[in-house]
Amino acid sequence: MALPSRVTIVDVGPRDGLQNEKQTVPSDIKIGLVERLQEAGLREIEVTSYVSPKWVPQMADNAQVMAGVRRRPGVRYSVLTPNMQGFEAAVALDRAFWPDEIVVFGAASEAFSQRNINCSIAQSIERFRPVVAAARDKGVFVRGAMSCVVGCPYEGEVAPERVEMLAGMMKDIGVQHVGVADTIGVGTPSKVQRAMEATLRHYAIDEISGHFHDTYGQALANTLASLEMGVWHFDTSVAGLGGCPYAKGATGNVATEDVVYMLQGMGIDTGIDLDALIDAGQYISDFLQRPSGSRVARAMLAKRG
Repeated sequence: MALPSRVTIVDVGPRDGLQNEKQTVPSDIKIGLVERLQEAGLREIEVTSYVSPKWVPQMADNAQVMAGVRRRPGVRYSVLTPNMQGFEAAVALDRAFWPDEIVVFGAASEAFSQRNINCSIAQSIERFRPVVAAARDKGVFVRGAMSCVVGCPYEGEVAPERVEMLAGMMKDIGVQHVGVADTIGVGTPSKVQRAMEATLRHYAIDEISGHFHDTYGQALANTLASLEMGVWHFDTSVAGLGGCPYAKGATGNVATEDVVYMLQGMGIDTGIDLDALIDAGQYISDFLQRPSGSRVARAMLAKRG
């Protein structure tokens, strides 16, 4: 199969990337990051999460952040909504501040689902059924995140049949697009391709995205393996922000800068200005007082002197 000529990147840094930071990140810094990402050409940004501040205190300012971002035409702003309470909060403000898309989630691993959200996979999907229906009724797009598609910190390797089952459940409740996520970064190209093939039994190639963590240094290889199958949507995180609190040793999502550099080198269009993207990553890294998790950013910043 020919490689895609264009790739759409969803930067999940402001939400997935920052949610587990121990130090408080003020709303104006989060808003500044979102605005720098859209200035760099990102057209899909995961902004925040409508979760209980008791569990994720970093996202307690979700409404302020959504209201504070100066929106640009053609940019899709998404938020995570784990239940009806979260969805209702996400659409409680004036419609101008609503998300364009909500994200619901489920695990391909039973043990991960129990440890992460205290219920079975089937129960988690049923919890999301009314959320998906309410969102679609209001014209809000629904994306699903399928976690642990190749490996689980508790169960070990995850069979493609489990991924196929989860994709079917997501389809059944009306989820319009699914992300195939290697949550703990243990996947290798052939395993990721099998997970993609399992998902393709329920979703078209245009309705699937890859979401790869770089714990074992495989994220770019897994991105390429997905590209070779025709996948053209990917979740990435500026400066490699993020991790998984339930997976010991799991590092952040693959850095947006590294994926964009690879794609540009392959002649694949992303619509993203790499220099401006590196500046956005440096902005948040400076605030967090640590080096960027992007190898490309570190190399190019060193060249700038």
